[in-house]
Amino acid sequence: MSIQRGGGSYHAAMPLASPPERKNHLDLLAVSLLMLCCLLWGGQQVLIKATLPELPAVFQAWLRLGGATLLVLLWCLLKGISLWGRDGSLGAGLLAGLFFAGEFACIYVGLQHTSASRLTVFLYTAPFWVALLLPLKIPAERLHGVQWLGLALAFAAVVFALREGLDPAQGQSLQGDLLGLAAGMFWGLTTLVIRGSKLAQISTEKLLFYQVGVSAVLLPVLSLALGEVWVWPPSAFAWGSVLAQATVGGFVSFLIWMWMLGRYPATRMSSFVFFTPLFALLFGAWWLDETVTPGVLVAIGAVAAGMALMNRKAAG
Repeated sequence: MSIQRGGGSYHAAMPLASPPERKNHLDLLAVSLLMLCCLLWGGQQVLIKATLPELPAVFQAWLRLGGATLLVLLWCLLKGISLWGRDGSLGAGLLAGLFFAGEFACIYVGLQHTSASRLTVFLYTAPFWVALLLPLKIPAERLHGVQWLGLALAFAAVVFALREGLDPAQGQSLQGDLLGLAAGMFWGLTTLVIRGSKLAQISTEKLLFYQVGVSAVLLPVLSLALGEVWVWPPSAFAWGSVLAQATVGGFVSFLIWMWMLGRYPATRMSSFVFFTPLFALLFGAWWLDETVTPGVLVAIGAVAAGMALMNRKAAG
């Protein structure tokens, strides 16, 4: 990916560099980084839940992504990376940012209408959106029979692990389910825009800036529209939570994810997110004393098996 440095003109068009060499499978580095991202996101889910009694959901998301935006700006300033030069990516960048913000909005609003388990199942349909839509734009991203089997196995494992929260007798709302499905769709569409446009050729930092920056503008408006009460100043714990969410969950992990999207198959990358809710269950048991059944450990093994099938090279 091109990284524009120095004080280039803000008015002259800036040429895009040649995209980085892409790989057609996930190597050890990719798998390690993906597992790290899923581990961080799983821990963050528990951190968000622990902070909800003090900071409302969308307000908390705004603080997280607003903080991440400031960190991206600071990082680029220190590294001399330009975010403002013309490179033809503005339209796609704003669209990716809109989808990114839409995903978070659907997640946090949906949680007010359905259980976290139900919403998680619908959210993690995102890899299917990527696998179905991205090959229409980029044929090299197409999955084959055994890889579809691995994707289905991983998804079934997540449903199995979260099955206790899927009981219809609990009176869950169809509205919440649809918002969860929409969040997964927006996640998939964000990936599609990134891989199928000039965003694939810009710096990782600028790619992340488009997404967290647009979210930082839109989420406070949504928070106020939902009638959330902004508690200020937060407690020391809430400050620490927001700081961790912004640095680890909103900056470091997303920067790694965006960097990888420029180098590895998005369809196979996306499937690894099935580990995230399982890690969240383990973190919940460790921190919030939530119960972890043997079925969760079986589910983790099934997801791992599914990822092994996903990363198999197609015959011929």
